[in-house]
Amino acid sequence: MSENTPLFTPFIHKKIELPNRIVMAPMTRNQAPGGQVNQKMIDYYVRRAEGGVGFIITEASCINHAAASGYPDVPFIGREDTLEGWRQLVDSVHAAGSKIAVQLWHVGGIRKPGIEPGGELPGYSPSGMIKPGKVTGHTMSATDIQEVISAYAQAAAQARDAGFDAIEIHGAHGYLIDQFFWSGTNQRNDAYGGSVPNRSQFGIEVTRAIRSAVGEDMPLIMRFSQWKQQDYAAQLCTTPEQLGEFVLPLRDAGIDFFHCSERRFWEPQFEGSDLNLAGWVKRITGLPVITVGSIGLDNDFLPDSRAEIFGEGGTANIDALIERLDAGEFDLAAVGRALIANPDWANKVRDDAFEELVAFEKEMLFSLK
Repeated sequence: MSENTPLFTPFIHKKIELPNRIVMAPMTRNQAPGGQVNQKMIDYYVRRAEGGVGFIITEASCINHAAASGYPDVPFIGREDTLEGWRQLVDSVHAAGSKIAVQLWHVGGIRKPGIEPGGELPGYSPSGMIKPGKVTGHTMSATDIQEVISAYAQAAAQARDAGFDAIEIHGAHGYLIDQFFWSGTNQRNDAYGGSVPNRSQFGIEVTRAIRSAVGEDMPLIMRFSQWKQQDYAAQLCTTPEQLGEFVLPLRDAGIDFFHCSERRFWEPQFEGSDLNLAGWVKRITGLPVITVGSIGLDNDFLPDSRAEIFGEGGTANIDALIERLDAGEFDLAAVGRALIANPDWANKVRDDAFEELVAFEKEMLFSLK
């Protein structure tokens, strides 16, 4: 595959320059005991950088709030004891030739008591819900909201000090910020609930606080999704007009890129157009966008998914990806599970070595290789 193919051309932005359009998607690995970066974790990211990925987004990393984590052995950022590990990781990835962003995370209502740190604290969420109609946790007060926003800013400041090239805000997949975005889990009747602009207010305030903490030159990315882990059919926005009402205030608050998570990147977002979610967001905001969703795969993550959804699947969907990238529908493409199975996925695709690609298996997700 020619290096002039759109996937392997440089991406130039006033705040960041990337050697190609391939992004490593953030993927939770549960390989950071004590919330700390370790050498195995550093080596894992370096292998993907050496394998040709132009831009790495780390696994979701918890901000320093008592109820931020919902899973064991996930990394934290913003604590006094985490800065040096992140510096080592960033320096190592840079030395291997890639740029890197950290993804900031709070799980919200997904949390169950007993996860450390946090002990018996319940999940914090806009209305105490883990999913629509199921109240299992703590409804956040105005004080809680401000404390969490401050923790996001603290994490962002450490990301800046560690040398990260960008910051991604995890606003997708039914975690805290998305629980505010989603009417199914946000039943508040104050300034953070009700209309689309009100439900976006928490995410907007997080964005503004991060921007204030890191200055104007650091690129900020908002990752969001229509689907939720609690409901794959959920939709934040059912029309392009509603999508504009959602994304434009986030852009104006300081977001530079949108990372638009779909389960399958080739599926159209709204009737009457072939554009996917990223394509619509780019059309509406004028900002660069990252598309993601089953790139390089021939089956879904869940074993009962219908194989026919994927058509030819696997490497065949790379041709469709390149065609849409060339047409300007989106700017960057995030690869997830295919990069777990193949640390050098980018180089193999560049070299047309498709026969050497290994199929992803779920067991691979939890080993640092």
